[in-house]
Amino acid sequence: MSVDPSGRSSTTDDTATPPRGRVVLEVWIVLGLSLARAGVFAAIIFVDRLTRDDALGDQTATLNPSQSDRAWLDAVYQVHSLVFPLVPVLLALYLLAPTMRAAARRVGLDWSRPWRDVGAGALIAAAIGLPGLGFYALGRALGITVAVQPAGLDATWWTIPVLAASAVQAGLLEEVVAVGYLSERLRDLRWSVPAVIVASALLRGSYHLYQGFGPFLGNVVMGVVFAAWYARTRRVMPLVIAHTLMDAVVFIGYPLMPEAWLQAVHLL
Repeated sequence: MSVDPSGRSSTTDDTATPPRGRVVLEVWIVLGLSLARAGVFAAIIFVDRLTRDDALGDQTATLNPSQSDRAWLDAVYQVHSLVFPLVPVLLALYLLAPTMRAAARRVGLDWSRPWRDVGAGALIAAAIGLPGLGFYALGRALGITVAVQPAGLDATWWTIPVLAASAVQAGLLEEVVAVGYLSERLRDLRWSVPAVIVASALLRGSYHLYQGFGPFLGNVVMGVVFAAWYARTRRVMPLVIAHTLMDAVVFIGYPLMPEAWLQAVHLL
C-alpha cells in the first residue's frame, strides 16, 4: 500500500495500468462518446455561425432549451437529457479501477473530507466565476461572442430543480472526464504535468466554441486552473462542486436579473 500527495491510500490493483495502446484507444473511445464529440459538434456550429450573414455578436445560443410545448412531456425530455450524458462518467470511472469505489477514490470523487471540499469548491467558484463573466462581457462588447441564454425553459414547478440538476450533471461530466479521468490516463501514458494541463484546458475550450471566441478563451483559462488544481491535489470533488455552483448561479439567477442591468454590462 502507498500514499499519494493528497493523502489517499492506494494499492497496486487499484491503479494497474493496461498496455499503452489499449489506454490510447480507451481515451479516444471515452472522449468520443462524450466531450470530444461535443467539441467537434461545437466546431461545426462555430463554422456555421461564422459563415452566416449576421455577425457573431448578433446571434444567440440557448442552454437548457424547452423541448416540448407540453409541460409533462418537456419534463420527460429534460430528465432524459440529464441522465444519459452521465453514462460516460460511469464508463470513465469503471475503466480506471477494478471497482467504482476504487476509481472514485483514485480521482478524489468522494466525501472523505466534505467541509474542505465544499469550502475549496466555493472559493474556486468565486475566483473563476467573476472573471468568467468578465470574459463573456468583453466578448459581447467586442462582438466575438454570441448572446447566451442560460435557461430556455418555461416557468413550471420543476424548472428550478431541472436547472439545478443540469448544473450538477455538467459538473460531474466535465470535471470527472475532462480533468480526473483524462489527467489520470495521460499520466499513465507518461505525459508531463504541463502537457496534461494544456490538453485538458483545450478540450474544455473546444466544446464551448459554439458560444464564440470569448467563452472558448475563458474556458481554456478555467481549464488550466482546474487541471492545475487537480495535478496538485488529485481531488476532483472540489472542482465538481465549483462547477455546479457556477452553473447553478447562471442557470437559475440569470433569468431573475433585470434586463436593463444585463444590457448595461454587455451580458445580453
